[in-house]
Amino acid sequence: MCGFAGFTGYLENGKDVLTDMMNKIIHRGPDSAGQYIDNKAYMGFRRLSIIDLDNGSQPMFNENKKIVITFNGEIYNYQDLRKELIEKGHTFANSSDTEVLIHAYEEYGEDMLNKLRGMFAFVIWDSEKETLFGARDFFGIKPFYYTIVDGNIIYGSEIKSILAHPAYKKEVNDVALENYLTFQYSVLPETFFKGVYKLMPGHCFTFHNGQINIKRYWEPTFEADENKSLDDFVQEIDDAMHDSVEHHKISDVEVGSFLSSGVDSSYVAATFNGDKTFTVGFDYEKYNEIDYAKALSEKIQIDNYSKLVSSEEYWAAIPKIQYHMDEPLADPAAIALYFVSQTAAKHVKVSMSGEGADEFFGGYNIYKEPLDTAGYRKLPKGLRKGLANVAQAIPFKFKGKNFLIRGSKDIEERFIGNAFMFNEKERAKILKNPTGKYDHKELTKPFYDKVKDKDDITKMQYIDINFWLIGDILLKADKMSMAHSLEVRVPFLDREVFDVARTIPTKYKVNKSNTKYAMRMAAHKYLPDMVAEKKKLGFPVPIRIWLKDDKYYNMIKKAFTSEAAEKYFNTKELVKYLDDHKEGKADNSRKIWTVYMFLVWYNDFFGDSEYAA
Repeated sequence: MCGFAGFTGYLENGKDVLTDMMNKIIHRGPDSAGQYIDNKAYMGFRRLSIIDLDNGSQPMFNENKKIVITFNGEIYNYQDLRKELIEKGHTFANSSDTEVLIHAYEEYGEDMLNKLRGMFAFVIWDSEKETLFGARDFFGIKPFYYTIVDGNIIYGSEIKSILAHPAYKKEVNDVALENYLTFQYSVLPETFFKGVYKLMPGHCFTFHNGQINIKRYWEPTFEADENKSLDDFVQEIDDAMHDSVEHHKISDVEVGSFLSSGVDSSYVAATFNGDKTFTVGFDYEKYNEIDYAKALSEKIQIDNYSKLVSSEEYWAAIPKIQYHMDEPLADPAAIALYFVSQTAAKHVKVSMSGEGADEFFGGYNIYKEPLDTAGYRKLPKGLRKGLANVAQAIPFKFKGKNFLIRGSKDIEERFIGNAFMFNEKERAKILKNPTGKYDHKELTKPFYDKVKDKDDITKMQYIDINFWLIGDILLKADKMSMAHSLEVRVPFLDREVFDVARTIPTKYKVNKSNTKYAMRMAAHKYLPDMVAEKKKLGFPVPIRIWLKDDKYYNMIKKAFTSEAAEKYFNTKELVKYLDDHKEGKADNSRKIWTVYMFLVWYNDFFGDSEYAA
């Protein structure tokens, strides 16, 4: 795990600019640095040494120095690919996975990508063709950002590097803000910096003569195999997970594992059978998973290192965390992930984690909604719409209100991913200058169109893989771990694991009493019932409680009435959300948090924060 930055086009002070770009991401690779400069391409790299500690430095070249690469990630099948390439006549100078990528590019070109198993983002400069080739892994585990200015590309593992290039003039992207207020993260290729984009998962590009050509080389599909039994799938899941964990263990440094009280991280930790696990908790019993994690660690005979995070520590860290995030992310669990990464980094350079299990195996509680509403949805649509209108007109909450409203809508209308903060009307009310043209359904429609023939639960999984997993889950996993120079590996997000998950019928994933049923059955072999059957918490955070405390209420109110807030929002509406929450009239905690994270981020990158970039 490392970080890279670079650009094309000659700059008189290009070496200094490249150095500045690299220094912005020193946290991603504190062990060493390297540069390649030929006045047409500038490539910089920061290294966190994990495999081939002595010889894995980058940028790395082929034999004749005509092809050069910078690469962030790990290729878990690199040893098999290395043997294959040696048989085809390639000569290797070291034992790193990076060199395997160079020779794979020479041998297969773009077709190399579908041979890879791992997490990756990389760029290859072919000096003879004067062409830059880049790619991002299948699920978006590793980040890749870019912008094109005056016919040249500027790119990096983090947006901070791009901001250090003098040709890019930073500006807030209003499109991203509107979508963020609904999704709680920036959506699809857009970022919060105008003109800066994400290279999407499963995509690659070539850049030549000032033109970029982006194409999708892989995309996830679901095709249920109805001929296999539940026991068959349980065994396949377990076999795939053991194989994935074995590949993810490959390292020349010690590997640990994150551990919450839930089944995902517990299954990984039990399968991994390493020496160290890491956990965080908070000063509220409901939000403290430390005791669970310690008990499980004792059962599977692994040392557990934990940290109890105080509210003061949590809130004090927010500006630094939003700086590391590059963009606003309104997921309170990101801060918990920051602290568990901090704890792990004191002991190891690499830690495994449980991301991806919910999306692949059907783990979110909201996936039960199609089952819960199935009977109600047999009523005529007009009747359901009428009942929903009546329910919405009643000003107070009552049991079943949300059921009536959501049950009246088709899945394509009501589900945009695991988070839904402000709807269009609410968004228009709080924004000072709403455009009204960014309908969330327009963003999700192309993805729903690809799974028209699937059941609603599979559709929800597909949307989450293409939106929530990329925009929230993997963003925070990468940025919060790399803030502490820690590599996080995610064995669930493996192509071989997905090849099993994509074939599991919905009846073996979600039922009215439980989620990711088949995966829990696989985990049962190693975990006690209290863990294997425990409902999902992740790293839970007591935000709704803290926001009623005068100290944090006043902190948020100050932000909601600030100059930055006045620029973008109707501040009276913001304060009303805050007051209603404090007075117990509504649980507005997530909406409050969504706006607050934007304002903290804005101060970090456009204001007077100590982290101002």
